[in-house]
Amino acid sequence: MLPIIYLGFVSLGLPDGTLGVAWPQMHESLGLPIGLGGTIVLVVTLLSGVSGFASGRLIARFNTGPVVLVSCALTGTALLMVAHAPDFGWLMAAAAPLGFGAGAVDAGLNGFVARHYSGRHMNWLHASWGIGATGGPLVLAHTLAAGTGWRGGYFLIGSAQLVLALVFLATLRLWRAVPERAVASAATNLPPNFPTMPANSPAGWLSAAIFTIYVAAEATAGVWAVSILVVSRGVSQETAGLCAAAFYGAITVGRVGVGFLGDRWSNRKAVSTGIALALVGALLFALAQSTFLAAAALVLLGTGLAPVYPGLMHEVPRRFAPDAVQVVIGRQSGAAYVGAALLPAASGALAQHSLESVAWVVVVGVVLLLAAVHRLNRLT
Repeated sequence: MLPIIYLGFVSLGLPDGTLGVAWPQMHESLGLPIGLGGTIVLVVTLLSGVSGFASGRLIARFNTGPVVLVSCALTGTALLMVAHAPDFGWLMAAAAPLGFGAGAVDAGLNGFVARHYSGRHMNWLHASWGIGATGGPLVLAHTLAAGTGWRGGYFLIGSAQLVLALVFLATLRLWRAVPERAVASAATNLPPNFPTMPANSPAGWLSAAIFTIYVAAEATAGVWAVSILVVSRGVSQETAGLCAAAFYGAITVGRVGVGFLGDRWSNRKAVSTGIALALVGALLFALAQSTFLAAAALVLLGTGLAPVYPGLMHEVPRRFAPDAVQVVIGRQSGAAYVGAALLPAASGALAQHSLESVAWVVVVGVVLLLAAVHRLNRLT
């Protein structure tokens, strides 16, 4: 069961880092302003948010497996549409299946693992997203260097998504029952006395706001780092693509490492330590004057961000009453898409005037994240 769950998040991550790598070449070949990259991210992410908020009803009616299958098929189809896009309108048409496909599988799998598996598996679930998010930029960097360009990269990634959809089709029956040992493993990680904090409390809404801040900072770095390196700092397209892959790779490796730490680190300690490291990375990237330092900064930033999303998600049953857990998780998933939609798009407008200022937007986002998590820990 677990390998199939992990594959679901690999498929979710595959498209996420691709636009940032492809956009410097894509906007030139299609004759589009560079700032429109933020608009595309905005549309895809808002549609993902709509799908995420609706995922509870979809999963209750159709079960998690079929939703993951259809979502993967939608994103694969959308990526193939991007590979053949002749203009901006075609890109917008591809945004619909790409957004709707991503949102449902994200919220569904987060809720599934939070209810049935331990924190180790939650971290490894999100490490699986990092595998996909690392693989996407690597494929784009390879096709750009090989001469097939962004169209070749999107064709390969879209084809891989459709192959994954066939895997999900062949394993649908595995979603019908959760192994008893997985339920028992998750239960041993819960506190002896269940918390009583309701969902409609200041802490409940602050937890959602934190996900908006976190994903806003991570997505802005992921979408605009390559453009900053290529356009503002003169780094080659291929090298900048590898730097973006290193950022997502650091998130992946960090989550695998936190998973191996197991019970030796609490969710709260892992999250707080990670945010502090991310702040160092964000500052270093904003100030870096060499490609080596910029790459090292992105690795530090990714490593620091690694435990934040899974740690905060898995901590929900330890902060809130049992009947509030799924409500809070749903809000957090939806709020994450709000953050991913708004700040990268706003940064697109800022990038029209100064790409370097976008790097400082990430620094401010990490500072706000640190303050908000500290406040949530005090409330719960």
